[in-house]
Amino acid sequence: MNLINATLVNLYHICHREMWLHHHGIRMEHTSEVVYEGKLIGETTYNERAVSNRQVELDGVKIDYYDPKTKTVHETKKSDKMEGAHVAQVKYYLYILNRNGINGAQGLIEYPRLRERTRVEFDPENDGAEVESWLADIGRILGQEQCPPVLNKPVCKRCSYYDFCYSGEE
Repeated sequence: MNLINATLVNLYHICHREMWLHHHGIRMEHTSEVVYEGKLIGETTYNERAVSNRQVELDGVKIDYYDPKTKTVHETKKSDKMEGAHVAQVKYYLYILNRNGINGAQGLIEYPRLRERTRVEFDPENDGAEVESWLADIGRILGQEQCPPVLNKPVCKRCSYYDFCYSGEE
């Protein structure tokens, strides 16, 4: 079973500190209205999807919506502000599918509020090497005894870990 999940891959592309804290059981998402709103959007849009799609669990990774007929991973997100992290998360899903013999799968990131979609392709040779590089770096960061430093970027202000990270700041 893989200790690295899609959430950690997503967080790796946003904030190494949040990823490290999340992995070490320090969770703040329950305090965030932004996280709750995103979860609500994911649960209330595309209700018909549950009929034609399957939940897939491979190597400890859970893909909520996978259409086996079209070999498409569907991922719903609130906003495209962190699209790079969203694409990385879907590429990770496609990597896991490919590693388990499901070749030619693709991803579709849907932003219902924006009425936009981003298609994600996966090339096993190039993207596979890229994902493996992320996994190695994630493993290295998670294995550190010390939590990575605060990013101190604009994205921090809306993060559920903001109070935790800046509690000692004046």
